[in-house]
Amino acid sequence: MKSYWELEQVPADLPPTVVTIGNFDGVHRGHIAILDRTRGLASTLQLEALALIFDPHPTRVVRPDRAPALLTLPVERLWRFRQLGFHAGVVMKFTPEVAALSPKEFIQRVVVDRLHAHAVVVGENFRFGCRQAGDFTRLRALGEELGFQAEAVPPLEVAGEPISSTRIRAAVSSGDLGLARRLLGRPFSLQGPIVTGHGVGSRETVPTLNLKPEAEVLPPTGVYVTMTCDPLRGRTWKSISNVGYRPTFDGENLSVETHVLDEWRGEQPERIGLAFYRRLREEKRFASADRLKHQIQSDIRFAERYLHRLSALKTSNPEATPRP
Repeated sequence: MKSYWELEQVPADLPPTVVTIGNFDGVHRGHIAILDRTRGLASTLQLEALALIFDPHPTRVVRPDRAPALLTLPVERLWRFRQLGFHAGVVMKFTPEVAALSPKEFIQRVVVDRLHAHAVVVGENFRFGCRQAGDFTRLRALGEELGFQAEAVPPLEVAGEPISSTRIRAAVSSGDLGLARRLLGRPFSLQGPIVTGHGVGSRETVPTLNLKPEAEVLPPTGVYVTMTCDPLRGRTWKSISNVGYRPTFDGENLSVETHVLDEWRGEQPERIGLAFYRRLREEKRFASADRLKHQIQSDIRFAERYLHRLSALKTSNPEATPRP
């Protein structure tokens, strides 16, 4: 997949496309329904599937006091578009000038003239243009005027409510990883570069990789059963992870540390992803490093059993997952 980090980077000879537009923060099940339809329509029409997202989040420009914390930065969203089979992803800088474009100006200048859209797929609640004046009815009318097909994908629901990034943020922040997984269609995850820690774990308890999370939404402090992955090479390892302040060692800054349970082979990745499956316990201060190490060994045994059961369930029923 080709990634363009500015609209101006998109080549003038871009092939005809089917475009989907949105923030896609979290790339949840509702987003995936839109993305799947975009890719499917592109295949039917023999065109290229392209996703257009914005950075920063438009709310940070037009209503900064109401801007949401992000579940995913654009780099992870592009990575997921690639996994879903898209041909291209475009990150458009959202500025006051962009916010001031009328619905027709935005569609004409960006979607038609620059992205060569022959079809546009959006969610039913999609809004665009200055003061969000454009809706799907307006988009369809512009399609008839400017020569592109417009489709709207209805929202998906879980527990009687539409899936939304807002619901996922609330679920993750409250520690309801089961609901977050149902809304996302996968475990909640973090990605980011590995950073140098203080070396205390290697000396006193167990070695850890220290993740600098790129998302702005984190689960509550505590110890979790996780899977660690190398997103660039596709490698995965069973792991336990701690989100917190390392109170046993008088830590002051929030950190995300993961201890890999599998045998480590190959070079250490520069960045990792963590998929969160279950919260084991709260983070707490232990009387000594030895007592903490003893607890960590107990956490490891639980995590091994849990992940073994998860693997067995997935083998017998790919849709099944153990309750959180």
